[in-house]
Amino acid sequence: MDAITTPSPATPPASGGERFFAGPFEGSERAAQVIAQVTAFLDGELAELARAHGIDHEHGADRALLQRVWKRSRELGFYGMTLPEKMGGLGLTVLDHVLVKEAIYATGSPFAPHVFGELSGPPRVGALARFATPLQMQRFILPVAQAEKAICFALTEAEAGSDAGNVQTHAVRDGDDYVIDGRKRFISGSPFADFAVLVASTATDPAQREHPREISAFFVDLHAPGVRVESGYKTMAGQSSTGDIVFEHHRVPATQLIGEPGRGLALALGRITVNRLLHCPAMIGLATVALRDARDHALRRRQFGRAIGQFQAIQHMLAEMATDLAAARALMLHTARQLDAGIDGRAESSMAKLCCSETAFRVADRAVQILGGEGIVQGRRVEFLFRMLRMYRVLTGTSEIQKNTIARELLGDTR
Repeated sequence: MDAITTPSPATPPASGGERFFAGPFEGSERAAQVIAQVTAFLDGELAELARAHGIDHEHGADRALLQRVWKRSRELGFYGMTLPEKMGGLGLTVLDHVLVKEAIYATGSPFAPHVFGELSGPPRVGALARFATPLQMQRFILPVAQAEKAICFALTEAEAGSDAGNVQTHAVRDGDDYVIDGRKRFISGSPFADFAVLVASTATDPAQREHPREISAFFVDLHAPGVRVESGYKTMAGQSSTGDIVFEHHRVPATQLIGEPGRGLALALGRITVNRLLHCPAMIGLATVALRDARDHALRRRQFGRAIGQFQAIQHMLAEMATDLAAARALMLHTARQLDAGIDGRAESSMAKLCCSETAFRVADRAVQILGGEGIVQGRRVEFLFRMLRMYRVLTGTSEIQKNTIARELLGDTR
């Protein structure tokens, strides 16, 4: 790996005009063009917007400012790029999607999750388009795709996280409606969402809501009577983009049921293999920022009359960080190619998520060590990255759940 190089046109630069992972670009020409355009957008126009409004990783944008970002991103062709082509998307391969997302997060921009609506936009609804009715397309999916409305995915509960099917929120049929009661927890994007894709039990016998698990999915209007979002808490990364959704006798027309009754869990988990992989480029991109910050500090900080980067202890930490990150990135790209080739990839995606999350956190941990006192001060980017990358070992399936999946694929179902 040539750590510091001037990129050729075939190797789109990360933020700052350099790449840690140099060499021929692994994706398509279209992906290379998108990366060049979207990084220019993040480093230019959106960087100015962040400075003007005091936005950083600790201080997020309000809904009105986010909507400006969503609409501007859509004008430039980025916001819906992950949608199916028939909905205006770019038809990216999994590999291209991974490379674009990695580049977006490697800019270090606080707007990185919002340029293609990762928390609240098109990626949440693109896979549902083939199940949606014309009414659902018109009312829910198209407004989200057009950056007019925001949506979140509401699955997690107090007793349903890793055990995704154990949802206690229930929807009871009443004439032409379903009446919904329950509470969803830790729902990303809910504080600024208009709609939710809700996963709820539709078992008619309360005693059977766990066995058999009859789980259905609904489009829900979060501004309708009987539903509210409670978002008075922050994650350990200092962000407030997560909240709880409370349903109290909330009536949903049966026309908002997605697909068939009892198929909600299949809808929720249908793309889990791809989605697990697609969290990896965010981790790799953020860890690349941590490595770059640590390297820059090692070149700048002087002790005992010379830059600390001249001390072997620092050199070895940087070498380990770069090597670990290159290995995790290689696994991520290999898995993307495998999925594009049509393999099932369940174990491979879990391996990638496990490896990338654990590796990215180790990189951030060493970056804090290299920055020393600067690395433990709140408000410093490396300190934020340490907290953020620690969360990724829990988010979207813990490391232990990934190990369970890998072991099941190796040994067969051992339950």
